[in-house]
Amino acid sequence: MTSPDSRDDLAGTLTRTELQRAASSIPGREIVQVLTEIPAGVQSGWHRHPGEEVGFIVAGTVRMEIQSRPTLTLNAGDGFLIPPETPHNATDLGPETGRMLSTYLVEPGKPLAVFTKP
Repeated sequence: MTSPDSRDDLAGTLTRTELQRAASSIPGREIVQVLTEIPAGVQSGWHRHPGEEVGFIVAGTVRMEIQSRPTLTLNAGDGFLIPPETPHNATDLGPETGRMLSTYLVEPGKPLAVFTKP
């Protein structure tokens, strides 16, 4: 387990712990797995990733806004998919800290998350 990735814009806003990173069998991609903790009432801020995000809510209730899609209310046990470079924002609805496990299939060498506008 490693500490939060300093190249990740969200690392200063949320608790993000990189669990593993490895080359992918898909050319031009690497696999990164991250545990994100969002305190009650906190938003991630609109951001995007340089590849797909496959996520799972481990604990809590999270409102997930994804550009050009209906807003989702996700509870522990729910999964979600976010296409590459798609702006999105996660808000923990409380009362407990939201915990998300996300696996990214991203371009190596790029920041894992970059703040953007919706």
